[in-house]
Amino acid sequence: MKIQGRMFVWLAVFVLAMAIVYGVWSKEAAGTTALFMAFGLCIMIGFYLGFTASRVDAGAQDNKEADVADDAGEIGFFSPHSWQPLALGVGGALAFLGVAVGWWLLYFAAPIILIGLFGWVFEYYHGENRTQ
Repeated sequence: MKIQGRMFVWLAVFVLAMAIVYGVWSKEAAGTTALFMAFGLCIMIGFYLGFTASRVDAGAQDNKEADVADDAGEIGFFSPHSWQPLALGVGGALAFLGVAVGWWLLYFAAPIILIGLFGWVFEYYHGENRTQ
């Protein structure tokens, strides 16, 4: 993860330079703002990856002598049959449609988003003292 963190930090430096050059030459607010926001996102991802890499064991991608097989195996747990992303997608689509059609549509989108988010966060929570 250390390599990816550095890559995102260098990408952030590049995007910042391009945002400044673009802003000075074009004097266009939307593109300049988008580039500065992309800079912020790159910095956040780079900082997160660097921060996480300092707290976990070094992976095979951080070792220059590693083989491809050194990184094989289980990556993590992914929910195989969750309906919550569908609810979040429908709620998000309705929310963005509300921007185009009318803000009243957010009254229908917000509960769907909240139900999907609540369901996804607590999908595998069974209580603190619950027995199997």
